[in-house]
Amino acid sequence: MHKIYSFSLLLATALAAAASPARAQSLVSGFMVGKGHGSVSFTGTAEQYKSVFLVPEKVREVPIFREIKVSSVSVYANYGITDEIEAVVSLPYIKSEGEGNGQGYANSRSGLQDISGLLKFKAYSATVGNSVLDLLGVVGVTTPASNYQSNKGLEYIIAIGNRATKFNTLGIAHLKTASGVFLTGQAGYSLRTNRVPNAFIADAKVGYAGLKLYAEAWASFQQSSHKGTDILQPGFDLYFPATRVNYTRVGASVFRPIAKGVGLVLGASQYVAGRNLGKSTGVSVGVSYNY
Repeated sequence: MHKIYSFSLLLATALAAAASPARAQSLVSGFMVGKGHGSVSFTGTAEQYKSVFLVPEKVREVPIFREIKVSSVSVYANYGITDEIEAVVSLPYIKSEGEGNGQGYANSRSGLQDISGLLKFKAYSATVGNSVLDLLGVVGVTTPASNYQSNKGLEYIIAIGNRATKFNTLGIAHLKTASGVFLTGQAGYSLRTNRVPNAFIADAKVGYAGLKLYAEAWASFQQSSHKGTDILQPGFDLYFPATRVNYTRVGASVFRPIAKGVGLVLGASQYVAGRNLGKSTGVSVGVSYNY
């Protein structure tokens, strides 16, 4: 079983790069790559939405724009410092476009968004029957990588980010079975600057990790602080980053090796519930090199 997982752990790390530009899916998995091993992934993602989760209910048209499309290219890398400590870095380039009903507003914004750096460490491991249970911790920071703008004004509904620095902590429970099936749950808290509400964040995954295939289904959650505002409601001053952004997003990813150390990743996801964000559907495709 150890040999199977040593290989499939490398496959699993590539899938974190399929997270959306808004980072709705966690950048870390429950697998550890091992000392001296890691991966580098390049992933392209396309999303679009026409309706928005507002308060008190979902509306069928985006304010100002009839439809918003977001495309991105992300680079993701991880490296095993030791068998119990792993470093992760991620950086996306994002283009956001609004179509129709623009009323003279700028309808396209693009640039490098936020760079993320994390450290993941295994705190505990135990055998449970024929399975292995790992408990892990994560600390990380995300901060703007360019001078993109996210100011007051309705036109900034298509801003590529909120220009906040985020300090994140996570706890992870990861159960992997002898058959390759695994279950992962993670939860934590995100402290944020620049009037962006702090948030509880969580992620759950179920999947299969084997020599020739890695597949997972996942759900991600965010619950923002009550200190945030709501779009077009009392207290909203046209500063979108200060709004309460809650969501439930579901998705699936598949990774398959095509040559020694190289594989392809495919993914799809959709927001199924939320507050102050678009009801977007996204697809992604990427390539990963594992070493």
